[in-house]
Amino acid sequence: MDRLDAMAVFVRVVERKSFTKAADELQLPRATVTLAIQQLERRLGARLLHRTTRQVSATLDGEAYYQRCLRLLADIDEAESAFAGAAQRPRGKLRVDLQGTLATHFLLPHLGEFFAAYPEIELEIGLGDRLVDLVRESVDCVLRAGEPRDSSMVARRVAQMEQVTCASAAYLERHGTPRTLEELRVHRAVNFANGSGKLLPFEFVVDGERKTMTLPGSVTVASADAYTLCCEAGLGFVQLPRYHVEPQLAAGTLRSVFASLQPPPMPVSVLYPHHRQLSPRVRVFVDWVAHRMQRAAAPKLP
Repeated sequence: MDRLDAMAVFVRVVERKSFTKAADELQLPRATVTLAIQQLERRLGARLLHRTTRQVSATLDGEAYYQRCLRLLADIDEAESAFAGAAQRPRGKLRVDLQGTLATHFLLPHLGEFFAAYPEIELEIGLGDRLVDLVRESVDCVLRAGEPRDSSMVARRVAQMEQVTCASAAYLERHGTPRTLEELRVHRAVNFANGSGKLLPFEFVVDGERKTMTLPGSVTVASADAYTLCCEAGLGFVQLPRYHVEPQLAAGTLRSVFASLQPPPMPVSVLYPHHRQLSPRVRVFVDWVAHRMQRAAAPKLP
């Protein structure tokens, strides 16, 4: 096994924290993976991994070497992808992490069209709202709602989603429907916490200016699905993209308020590391996501 192959094996062992999982993914015998790491450690004269019966983790030297391997392997991948043939027919594995509700509404039902255009790309998709360390977890790109918080990433805005402020019909019948923002202050909310645990305030555009407000509440969630379910349970107001509650609004189980005081639209962005911006695989996937999201966010004709 040459040095580059050994580096790729080492990276996979660190990321999977297991010789067995790395061997399975690389379709190599476990003994081959173990021997490759042993030879790598002998050549470098350093111990790269802590080994226990349950888990494998990088030593300090191993972590430093892992970061250098990531950059080197990415550079090689981009250099090979720069040739015309690879750029026109992108191929290989692409690891992406998608915000769950956006993916299930707008992307996953249409994946067939992506594979029809790029049959040689293999997608590994994660779904969720958690903060992802793209470099550490070897994720090529993520799709997220809200203002991007990681300035070290390239961010491409792919949509602006209309938002609504709403509560359940049962809640409004018990507590009344507020007509002004001042009346809203005495009401309850289902609060949403971002990845750092900070509560996201309600936002409104009043005479061209953005105003924020935080309401008291009995429950705080960090999941878009839980946010909607708690609102349907009558626990208070929520503010979220209209697409997520369109069926409930149509059925009347949820009701929107403040038609003249709309929240600002929610930005949706794809983020990826700087070293991935020239990758043909990343580029065509981001272009496809942008196309799908822009179609979803376009005003519907009557």
